[in-house]
Amino acid sequence: MKSVKSVVQSLLGSALVASSLLIVANPVVATEQAQQRRAARDTRQDTRPEARQEKVDCRAANQKSNAACRHDKRETKQDGRQQARDIKY
Repeated sequence: MKSVKSVVQSLLGSALVASSLLIVANPVVATEQAQQRRAARDTRQDTRPEARQEKVDCRAANQKSNAACRHDKRETKQDGRQQARDIKY
């Protein structure tokens, strides 16, 4: 039969190993999430000038009303936001 001291030492050793594994694993997850957030932000930022240029081109070509061009710009930005959500989640 094991003594109380050896059981306590065994439990403390196991707890130390488990906690060190958690400490090592958490930064990896945080780094991955940060990279996903960064990629999503870059996607949204890249979409903005595209949407602006689309509206300018639409108005310059006089294809549609200003409201229709505005709607197209809004859709382009929504598509960019959805792409960012797909990256992030």
